[in-house]
Amino acid sequence: MPLKTYRPTTPGQRGMARLDRVEVTREQPEKSLLEPLPKTGGRNSLGRVSAWHRGGGHKRLYRQIDFRRDKQGIPARVAAIEYDPNRSANIALLHYADGEKRYILHPLGLNVGDTVIAGATADILPGNTLPLRAIPPGTMIHNLELRPGKGGQLVRAAGTSAQLLSKEDDYSLVKLPSGETRKVLTDCRATIGQIGNLDHENVTSGKAGRTRWLGRRPTVRGVAMNPIDHPHGGGEGKTGTGGTPQTPWGKPTRGYRTRRNPRTDRYIVERRSS
Repeated sequence: MPLKTYRPTTPGQRGMARLDRVEVTREQPEKSLLEPLPKTGGRNSLGRVSAWHRGGGHKRLYRQIDFRRDKQGIPARVAAIEYDPNRSANIALLHYADGEKRYILHPLGLNVGDTVIAGATADILPGNTLPLRAIPPGTMIHNLELRPGKGGQLVRAAGTSAQLLSKEDDYSLVKLPSGETRKVLTDCRATIGQIGNLDHENVTSGKAGRTRWLGRRPTVRGVAMNPIDHPHGGGEGKTGTGGTPQTPWGKPTRGYRTRRNPRTDRYIVERRSS
């Protein structure tokens, strides 16, 4: 999807780049697949802020995405490609042969009018979903399951794809976009192809207002605060962090491992590159 740039007639348009959305073929979503999406403002069930700098933004309705792809053997026609405000990737509206409608993530190369199908005997074509045991090594995949039947949990962002490396007994080796190589049960399913909207990472907001439309509030630098408010605060004039960068609660912000799941360590063959 190409980028659209503007002449710098205003400060906000200087350097701004947005998606042209030439792939989107339908503006209004399918009403039967919408549900409310209330805002939290970054607050948890206790009413306390657990995710900072959230709030405001445009109203949204959630599009129900079919991550399970559990309609086995029933062909579906791609009726439209739509924009989804809740994710970086575009979505494709499927009309199944039995009359049901569902949304899926839009893979690169899938066009309106194409037919997709889920099942072990499906062809290796973009948008088709198969178990890993039926996918040849070297194939690019996305929407990868971690448990059979649970639905795709990995590789769902715009422009991402994983690669099936090999198959050994009950497990397959998959190289993820992060660089990590891990074992996944061969009964788990994945969708063929790379997710579209490749230029999403090249979008430049151009002004603070476009970030506020997404529900992101301003972030104040720690070095601009007082010592009572942040470990980086205080000092005369401009100062640095004074050591290892920290959060307001003194925890390191870089080089800090957050993974604590030894139960699944044995499935990781190669760690992601630092």
